[in-house]
Amino acid sequence: MRRALYILAHLDEADIGWLVETGTIRRVAAGETLIAEGAQVDQIFVVIDGHLSVSVRGGKIVAELQTGDIVGEMSLIEKRPPSATVSANSPCRLLAVPQAALRRRLAVDAPFAVRFYHALASLLSDRLRNTMAIMERNTAGDQSDRANYERENELDESLLDTLHIAGEKFKRMIALLDGRG
Repeated sequence: MRRALYILAHLDEADIGWLVETGTIRRVAAGETLIAEGAQVDQIFVVIDGHLSVSVRGGKIVAELQTGDIVGEMSLIEKRPPSATVSANSPCRLLAVPQAALRRRLAVDAPFAVRFYHALASLLSDRLRNTMAIMERNTAGDQSDRANYERENELDESLLDTLHIAGEKFKRMIALLDGRG
């Protein structure tokens, strides 16, 4: 849920309502591929529940995703095909938002664009910091290094100020999705 907090902490209630209204619920079975490396992606996904793996060529798993994670955002930003494959480890339920609709909204609603891009920048910065901490830990060969573990799992101070609000927004988003079927 941590990654959703980065997004939802910056979005307002109307933004969340728009995402729910514009998106659709997508169900993915265990073992199914959601995103294939090199294949065009036309949606971004918010993981409502379930677990997914991100793998690169050769099947090496580079990340695990779970409730609240965002998937497909890099293809939205770069308009390039994905560099990894995302597959479901368990049955998953996702909010799928069409990239075309999102791009239209970003183009005409400057306040939304500022909030959305700020949220994505925070999310991607967190991912980069986690990746660097993991690489540092793996290079050092010390799996029990507490400082690296804490760096990998540390939340941004600005997010801590709104953590409870973002968590409530995520719960309301799920309730809105559940309420519409």
